[in-house]
Amino acid sequence: MSDWSLPVLLASLHEDIQQRLATVRKSFAHPGTKGDASESVWIELLDTYLPKRYQAATAHVVDSQGAFSQQIDVVVFDRQYSPFIFKYQGQTIIPAESVYAVFEAKQTANAALVAYAQDKVASVRRLHRTSLPIPYAKGTYPPKPLIPILGGLLTFESEWTPALGPSFESALVKDVGEGRLEIGCVASHGHFFNDAGKYVLASEGKPATAFLFKLIAQLQFSGTVPMIDLDAYAKWLVK
Repeated sequence: MSDWSLPVLLASLHEDIQQRLATVRKSFAHPGTKGDASESVWIELLDTYLPKRYQAATAHVVDSQGAFSQQIDVVVFDRQYSPFIFKYQGQTIIPAESVYAVFEAKQTANAALVAYAQDKVASVRRLHRTSLPIPYAKGTYPPKPLIPILGGLLTFESEWTPALGPSFESALVKDVGEGRLEIGCVASHGHFFNDAGKYVLASEGKPATAFLFKLIAQLQFSGTVPMIDLDAYAKWLVK
């Protein structure tokens, strides 16, 4: 019989994330430094455990009409079919067509932060996305429908009591349009997700692992990003 234990492995994954977030909270006094370190913990988690077709980064998102999103703490984007990623001096710009999910990452969840995250998510969803017909051996497939962009929130703690209760849900339902948050994690307490229009706020012992599995499951249903129209972006080249 093997000495390996799946429950122990899954528990260890969560404990590692929770401990790293706790260390960030205790060790860094400067808010900006603390924020950057928290984002790095979540980005490393996603880059390590999501399938390799996905990549995570702090970034701005741009569309072919020249509009930009606000800076997004964690963007999950396509690296298999999206050739257009701009990086310079630590700044990453991602085309809107490449985006699967966007998250705001902070230390503590409260009503103001939920509203702030909703505004950030809306700034991405408002961007224009192109979709070209897809050529294949016998002709072309019609343009792929645009996939829904997931929006979420990632924190270490919650200011509410209970941490994931009616107050948290009340904040979430204040924007169920462009700024809606479908999924998120409060690493010390639990995770949440939207199931057919209703929020499930789950308090459990291993929130980071539960969130990761739920995110992967939701991404599986997203399918593949559309075929980007690079000519639409090329129009901005200065001649």
